[in-house]
Amino acid sequence: MTAKNETPRFAADAILDHIEFAVADAERSRRFYEEALRPFGMTVIIRVGPERTRTGGTRYGLGRDGYPRIWFHDGEGLGSPMHLALATAGRRVVDAFHAAALTAGGRDNGAPGIRERYHPNYYAAFILDPDGNNIEAVCQVPDGEVTPGP
Repeated sequence: MTAKNETPRFAADAILDHIEFAVADAERSRRFYEEALRPFGMTVIIRVGPERTRTGGTRYGLGRDGYPRIWFHDGEGLGSPMHLALATAGRRVVDAFHAAALTAGGRDNGAPGIRERYHPNYYAAFILDPDGNNIEAVCQVPDGEVTPGP
């Protein structure tokens, strides 16, 4: 991905930051998605080996312009919960999402805050929806560059 002190390139106006899902065989899926997404200009941006993942599976991130938007991994059963990350240019939107999702019946899966393991400006909150899907709101701009949310 990027060095820990670098901010990755991302489309500030995009609402979909990234999506992640389980596959039976990450290498087989890499070959498939690499070919299938080539017309969109997407390639493998990053591979995360099993020694660095929570599940012991391999993760691939595909995207373009240096930023992975589609992630898949093996090491978990098929049909396991999906991960969907929504992008915003304002940290207060992340906070509002977290509060609204809890009020709507979601379960906390990570309070709003910086996630240094991704990079120093990765401000995110995570909620489990009623079906157990991991829904994230993320702002990746430095705090001083925060723009007002909707």
